[in-house]
Amino acid sequence: MSLARRVEQLIAPAVADLGFRVVQVLLMGKQRPRLQVMVERTDDVPVNVDDCATVSRAISAVLDVDDPIDGAYTLEVSSPGIDRPLTRGEDFDRFAGQVAKLEVATPIDGRRRFQGRLAGRDGDDVRIEVEGTMMNLPLADVVRAKLVLTDELLAAYKQRD
Repeated sequence: MSLARRVEQLIAPAVADLGFRVVQVLLMGKQRPRLQVMVERTDDVPVNVDDCATVSRAISAVLDVDDPIDGAYTLEVSSPGIDRPLTRGEDFDRFAGQVAKLEVATPIDGRRRFQGRLAGRDGDDVRIEVEGTMMNLPLADVVRAKLVLTDELLAAYKQRD
């Protein structure tokens, strides 16, 4: 299990107790590592600076006890943003209708990267319309996915506020 995944498992309960979900945990850098934690509110209200500070304090307390990262590091808590990463199966259902970029580990029809309109999930597959063709990509094979910033996505985000 990767260190980022271990950190996510450690902090997720504390984050959930505060009314947030962990979207993504990344550990970057070697000299002075940076632990980036993206969170979103479970009520889907946009995350603000005070939310990030609250979550940061809770995460720090958990990581101080377990101490999974050797040496000093910088903790950064943020919102996933409008063009957010899609990291859970539910994300593909939640953002169905929006344009996304996906990358798969194993090429499909000679391609690893796809951009198109999400159509949710079908069992263990992500459905995406690419250039007029509906495709099923194995969710387990998706290594990277994120929403594409479009006028439609901006309008949906503003409507949410």
